[in-house]
Amino acid sequence: MARRVLRKYRPLVIGITGSVGKSLTKEAIALVVSRAYFTRKAEGNYNNEIGIPLTIIGAKSGGGSFFCWAVIFCKWLWMMFIPVRYPEVLVLEMGIDRPGDMDYLLSFVPVNIGVVTGVSASHLAFFGSVGNIAKEKGKLMASLPEDGFAILNADDKRAEKMQEKTKAKTITYGFGSEAGLRVDNLLFHREAKRVEGFSFKLNYNGKTIPVRLPKLVARHHIAAALAGAGVAVALRMNLVEIAEALENFEPLPGRLRLLLGREGIILLDDTYNASPVSVLAALDVVKDLVAPRKVIVLGDMLELGADAKQEHAALALAVIDSGAHIVIMVGEHMRALFEALSTLGFPRKQMLWFPDPMTALQNLKDIIRAEDLILIKGSQSMRMEKITRALLADPSEAATVLCRQSDEWQSRSFVSPAEWTLQNE
Repeated sequence: MARRVLRKYRPLVIGITGSVGKSLTKEAIALVVSRAYFTRKAEGNYNNEIGIPLTIIGAKSGGGSFFCWAVIFCKWLWMMFIPVRYPEVLVLEMGIDRPGDMDYLLSFVPVNIGVVTGVSASHLAFFGSVGNIAKEKGKLMASLPEDGFAILNADDKRAEKMQEKTKAKTITYGFGSEAGLRVDNLLFHREAKRVEGFSFKLNYNGKTIPVRLPKLVARHHIAAALAGAGVAVALRMNLVEIAEALENFEPLPGRLRLLLGREGIILLDDTYNASPVSVLAALDVVKDLVAPRKVIVLGDMLELGADAKQEHAALALAVIDSGAHIVIMVGEHMRALFEALSTLGFPRKQMLWFPDPMTALQNLKDIIRAEDLILIKGSQSMRMEKITRALLADPSEAATVLCRQSDEWQSRSFVSPAEWTLQNE
């Protein structure tokens, strides 16, 4: 069905892959490109073999309802026989979990502009090595036509190297001098109780323009904005228009959002998911922020395979460097971080370990103080957003500012990840 829609309406397809930052990059690209083109982006986590076709058709999942799927089929029939106003540009997030996933997605999605955000140790349990992950993601670049564009993160060496895999024109972006679309004079504007985001000069092809990102607090989120700018440049949009669009760019729920908690607490909510790279990035943000006291609440990073214990222990130096006063660790894998912090001399009375998020929450209420800055982060299955929700100043905002707030998700209780059992065996 998706193939037929694409053949009939022939939209320009932008495909995004990467180990981290795909969703935020999708949002940035759609925000900028929609200034000049009728654009449709993938909603939520519609990034797989079902979600991508639904995005192409312009429908939401029918779930377990035969009637809803019948409605989707009727909508598709209507589109095929009665011309409709179809988007000029589709912005698709192409998620892969296992070898061969990208081949399948490319079998029905002809991508014109491919974007790679970076390659890191996500889904190592299925791929075995970061090199294998890069190889799978690189298939997107190899599929691009000669008149297409590859938009690559120059700050990630594996992503930048994918220039060798494509016949398409290439635009690189990043902070380094070798990037084609480059950041200069980056400033973070902050006060004790107020954050005003970033400003910088955007350089491309000898032209420079000032950019403000008032809603961002994470330096690595700027990369998503740069990817959006790179796609817009490929589509021949001017830099002034790009800069104006990016002023409205903000993180998605669960991706390093500053939220107001009770008693003046500042919550840095990063509960959508977690990998070693994204945890280190979150700790860098904590380091840059000013607060009377910093509390770090970390849930397990899952799907790291045999390297799980090592990757958790490796966070210890970054936790200490962040200026954390209290460290709360949740989950079986986080025992390794607890032990590593102890070895490095972090005060035992300033760190606690709990088996699950609900137990952590029960104890956290007695630990936190007014005006604390609290980072909350963990893999999706750890359900760390439950902690953030309980600490919000206005719980009624949860549905709009937090991830996984649908009735279906809220009805799910925390379930111990299967890999904990394997680890203990």
